[in-house]
Amino acid sequence: MTTIPHTSEGLLRTVTGPLAAASLTGPVLAHEHLVLDLDRTGDAAAVLDARRHGPAVSQELAALRQDFGLSLVIELTCRGMGRDPDALTRIARETGVAVVAATGWYYEPFHPQADLAGASVEQLTGTLVREIEQGIGATGVRPGVLGEVGSHGDTPSEPEARSLRAAARAALATGLSVSTHAQLGHGGLAQLDLLTAEGLAPHRICVGHQDLLDDSAVHRRLAEAGAYVAFDTVGKESYQSDQVRLRLLLALLEAGHADRVLLSCDISRHGYLLSEGGKGYGHLFRSFLPALRTAGVDEDLIDLMTRRNPTRFLTGASPEED
Repeated sequence: MTTIPHTSEGLLRTVTGPLAAASLTGPVLAHEHLVLDLDRTGDAAAVLDARRHGPAVSQELAALRQDFGLSLVIELTCRGMGRDPDALTRIARETGVAVVAATGWYYEPFHPQADLAGASVEQLTGTLVREIEQGIGATGVRPGVLGEVGSHGDTPSEPEARSLRAAARAALATGLSVSTHAQLGHGGLAQLDLLTAEGLAPHRICVGHQDLLDDSAVHRRLAEAGAYVAFDTVGKESYQSDQVRLRLLLALLEAGHADRVLLSCDISRHGYLLSEGGKGYGHLFRSFLPALRTAGVDEDLIDLMTRRNPTRFLTGASPEED
């Protein structure tokens, strides 16, 4: 396996081609879905269909670019989640917002059996590296991140452990970073242990959905270990109130870990779109960041969390290189 030298050059791999990290002057949404299909019941709620919902998605992103300078979206729809690289490319071109596509496997209920059944860690790693090097299918679109690689519960299941280990090995082989799905915030420490046991540096790991876990001690342990801590379901009040998210985030900032935070909204169904009465991709900018400012967080820290941190995460740079 050959290492792809994009990180050392400060380049981000987007769906429309390489992009200099230094060219990003506006904020980044660190965990979103622009096209998605997680429907297992037939009600089509957990869906963002490229044809039906794509125009509304593009409209939101274009408005966020104009109003808040949105520069880039890390789109973490991976294998088995309804990924559509052509649609991502079209959205990026329509909106002027750069998009990074992903590869990997979500948590076990959504594992494609054709990929995972009977496959060794080595075979899974090969699948990921080929996709990173050659592109997704025949599209030529090359993933720029591994994620959202998932588990549920306090420890990964056996198939989840295989997919996480494969993601770590693929990250080592290609220079990409790994973003995880920790179901309802649980299991992040176990994910970090498993990924780092494969030799992946903690600063190339983002542990997902930690704003759903009301446990500041866990957040501090992740940050102290050097991993990114994702507060990435901002606005999903049915899971956790933004008031609790704010308290947890302020505690992490007070502990001195602003350089370990990533922020996003994780839009994962069409009902979350503005056009359908949801809070949309912009809730972070319209509501949560103003609340942070009111709580005394200054603009430099907000820029750190919304631009410099996600850029550094994608390039695999250490905090010292910021």
